[in-house]
Amino acid sequence: MNVQELIKELNFKAVRSGGAGGQHVNKVSSKVVLFWNLAESKVFTLEEQSRLEKKLSHYQSKEGLIILSSEETRSQIKNKEIVIQKLVALIKVALVQQKIRKETKVPKSVIRKNKESNKKLALKKSLRKRII
Repeated sequence: MNVQELIKELNFKAVRSGGAGGQHVNKVSSKVVLFWNLAESKVFTLEEQSRLEKKLSHYQSKEGLIILSSEETRSQIKNKEIVIQKLVALIKVALVQQKIRKETKVPKSVIRKNKESNKKLALKKSLRKRII
């Protein structure tokens, strides 16, 4: 994945962020919202795009845009960097393929030990019973 090419495809919007901050919050647009159209992306192959669409579906809008935002700092530039890092981290996690689990047989020695321990337990409990 080439991050520089990915950044070229991103659209950003600066918005006034909410919360505490007094007059500064009312004057400055420090919150950054990132918009990315995954369907039109040329950075990933079709297989990678389909995997990303499945994994990042809850970040997608009805139009197919992936939307992320950051309002952690009072600096618009830092928030932009943070939101880019969030997107890159999400993509890296989504592109990791899980290994296919291969079922293994239970070894015969384990089956034998289980049977033996069950017999011992059954014997111990049978000895506790009342003799009539």
